Amino acid sequence: MAASTAGSSLSLRSRISSPESPRLNPPPRAARVAAGGRRPRPPRAASLSMAAAPKEEGEGGGIGARNGASRALELSRAFEGSGGENVQRDAQLLPRPLSSIQSSNPSSDGSRLRVAYQGVRGAYSESAAEKAYPNCEAVPCEQFDTAFQAVEKWLVDRAVLPIENSLGGSIHRNYDLLIRHRLHIVGEVKLAVKHCLLANHGVEIGDLRRVLSHPQALAQCEHTLTKMGLVREEVDDTAGAAKHVAFHNLKDAGAVASAAAAKIYDLNILARDIQDDSDNVTRFLMLAREPIIPGTDKPFKTSIVFSLEEGPGVLFKALAVFALRQVNLTKIESRPLRKQTVRTPDDSSNGAPNRYFDYHFYVDFEASMADVNAQNALRHLNEFATSLRVLGSYPVDTSMI
Repeated sequence: MAASTAGSSLSLRSRISSPESPRLNPPPRAARVAAGGRRPRPPRAASLSMAAAPKEEGEGGGIGARNGASRALELSRAFEGSGGENVQRDAQLLPRPLSSIQSSNPSSDGSRLRVAYQGVRGAYSESAAEKAYPNCEAVPCEQFDTAFQAVEKWLVDRAVLPIENSLGGSIHRNYDLLIRHRLHIVGEVKLAVKHCLLANHGVEIGDLRRVLSHPQALAQCEHTLTKMGLVREEVDDTAGAAKHVAFHNLKDAGAVASAAAAKIYDLNILARDIQDDSDNVTRFLMLAREPIIPGTDKPFKTSIVFSLEEGPGVLFKALAVFALRQVNLTKIESRPLRKQTVRTPDDSSNGAPNRYFDYHFYVDFEASMADVNAQNALRHLNEFATSLRVLGSYPVDTSMI
C-alpha cells in the first residue's frame, strides 16, 4: 500500500506540472499534511455542523427532521467501522457533514472549488466535473487513484470519477478504490457521451488510415469506423488521443474524442455523433472528504458495500431486507475481496473440496439514509453481514430523465 501511494503521488506531481494543466500546489491548509503527515482540520467554508447547517429548500427544519438527519448520520458512521485503514477517531478531526445544497455549490467564502478528474483537458470527465460543479477549477490527474489521493491530501476539494456506462458497463477500478479509500459519495452526475471524429486541419476522411482513442470509445464506434475502413489503435483516453494527433501533426490519423477536445487542441471535426448507439450515457460519482446530510425533500440514492459468509440463500437473504421494506435496488455489483485466501469448507462430501471466493457486494438503492425503511433495512443486514459500509447517501441526478 505504501509503495503504490508513493508512486501515485509522484505521478500526481508530474501530471499537474504540465504546461497545459492548472498546477496542483498544496493550498496553505494542506501544509501540515506535507510536513508532518497530520490531517488538518476541515476549513470553515467546508465545515458544517448539524446545528449550523442551512435548511434545504422545502425542508421543515423541525425537531423531527433534525433528529432524522442525526440518526441517519450516526447510522452511516456506525457502518463505517469495517474495511478501513487508519481511520481517525479523534472527534475534533472527523470531517464535518455537508448539506445537499453545499455539496454542489462553491465554497461559502467565494473561492472556486478545485475538482479532480482523470485524464487530460478535453476529457469527458472534465465535462462531467464542470456539470457537477459549475465554475469549478477542474484539475486533471493521470490515474483514478491519483484523484482519490488528491482529495484525501487536501490538494483538491472534490473528485468526479466515472462508475458505469450504459453500453460498456461498470468501471471496476473505481469500485475497488471506493473500498481502499475513505471518501464519501456526495452526488452523482450523468453525461451523454457524443463521440466525434477529429483530425488536423486540411485532413479529409479519405486521407485517414488509422484512428486513435480509448478502447471503449473505439468499441462504441466500431460499426462507423469499420465502414470508413480505419485501423483502430488504443490509447489511454479520448482527449489524450486528440492531444497526440494535434501535437504530432499527424496527417494519416484521426482521433475519436469530444467536441470540447477538438476546440482545445485546434482540431477539425470531420464527423459528429459517430457512436453506434445514441443511448450512450456515463454516470459519474462526486466524491468528498465530508459526508452529506441526507434529506427526504428530493429523490435520494444510497450506495453501500457489504460482504457475507458463504452459504445457501445468504445473498437472497441480504437482498430480501430491502424487498421486505419496499426499497428499490437500482444496481448490484460484486468484486473479489483483495488479500483474501480462497476458502475450502470442511464438509465436502465427494472427496474433492469445493473452493469458494469471497466477494464484496456493492448495492445502490432508491432511498435516503434519513428514511426509516432504509435505516431498518441496514440494521437488519448488519445482523448477519460480515462487513457493511455506507459509501454515501446523495441526491439523484434527474437532469436526463
